[in-house]
Amino acid sequence: MGLLVDGIWQDKWYDTSENGGKFERQASKFRGTIGGEAGAEHPPESGRYHLYVAYACPWAHRALILRQLKGLTEHIDVSVVNPDMLGDGWSFSDYPGSTGDKLYHYDYLHQLYTKAKHDVTTRVTVPVLWDKQTQSIVNNESADIIRIFNSDFNALTGDKQDFYPAALREEIDDINNTVYHAINNGVYKAGFATTQSAYEEAVEVLFEALDSLETRLSTQRYLVGHQITEADWRLFTTLIRFDAVYHGHFKCNIRQIADYPNVYGYMKELYQYPGVASTVKFDHIKRHYYYSHTMINPTQVVPVGPKQDLMTPHNREKIKYV
Repeated sequence: MGLLVDGIWQDKWYDTSENGGKFERQASKFRGTIGGEAGAEHPPESGRYHLYVAYACPWAHRALILRQLKGLTEHIDVSVVNPDMLGDGWSFSDYPGSTGDKLYHYDYLHQLYTKAKHDVTTRVTVPVLWDKQTQSIVNNESADIIRIFNSDFNALTGDKQDFYPAALREEIDDINNTVYHAINNGVYKAGFATTQSAYEEAVEVLFEALDSLETRLSTQRYLVGHQITEADWRLFTTLIRFDAVYHGHFKCNIRQIADYPNVYGYMKELYQYPGVASTVKFDHIKRHYYYSHTMINPTQVVPVGPKQDLMTPHNREKIKYV
């Protein structure tokens, strides 16, 4: 896990020395938009954009799900990196299920970043939404990309699903804020903490949030009432990795998701949603975390389990919105 400094790659882990051992995530560097107006730098066109992802990464997984659900698979192609993120960061070396760099045949993802901006200073992360015509990064913030996919290509695809409906946006934003800080990023705050106090603080907040979700999902089917929204997909990509990775590797081991009947059933329903299971690659997920994070798992031994049957009935249709 490294970063680019003035366009030069450095193999450097997160520095927690100045904040009491707490992990702090860097803000995304590229925050462009897709515009339908005349003269827009990045207009919505079929075949113009390319998505770089890791099957292992929960943030990239969000983008893959929205691409699938919004009918964009024929319009936006994908390059998948190798799950092993070692001294040179995300790479395009050969690995089952990875694709290599379909556009430029680069060896490393950081080369794509410096193609976009030769002197950039940033962490090199996925997902990346790339404009093939301008040869630049449109956006590398997953929260932005899923909203771009949700709405900005609708005229092209004719898709009418809306995972961020205007009437629910305030509630969606509120739950997103809680889930991001306590759960999505909370597992990383626990796993990447370098002091006992920072770790325990993060784990306590994480499980308080999961306990609250268990209660919330006992009286409503989804995070925002009776319909699936982007809030559910943002949470799902952390939940689906929890028992396989975060519980053991990140020491988030007070309980498993399987110990929460409502959260577990909810996770299974989302997994069984048409098109979603094909975006979940547990081999990439486990390989990435256990093999790449040598500061946490120096032996690089990847666990065999846990065994999960995610296709059993979820029974969420019995939950009536109160």
